[in-house]
Amino acid sequence: MRITFKLYASLTEYLPAEARRGNAVQLDLPEGSTIAQAVEPYGLPMKLVHLVLVNGSFVPPEARATRALVEGDVLAIWPPIAGG
Repeated sequence: MRITFKLYASLTEYLPAEARRGNAVQLDLPEGSTIAQAVEPYGLPMKLVHLVLVNGSFVPPEARATRALVEGDVLAIWPPIAGG
């Protein structure tokens, strides 16, 4: 199956160089792959994986290891954002 994987802010550095400008890559994954399995090859430190959305819907931390992705999903991840 194919999904779109997007990383935002400082996390774009974990994408391949050619994908950083658009902050997204297309991933071909085995059917039934979870969010955690999709993210694992990119080596993201879990402390930087703050906001996770699939097709615009929030996925809580406790569901990320079991939430299966399906064809056409858009997986987007943001790091913690500080501001004031």
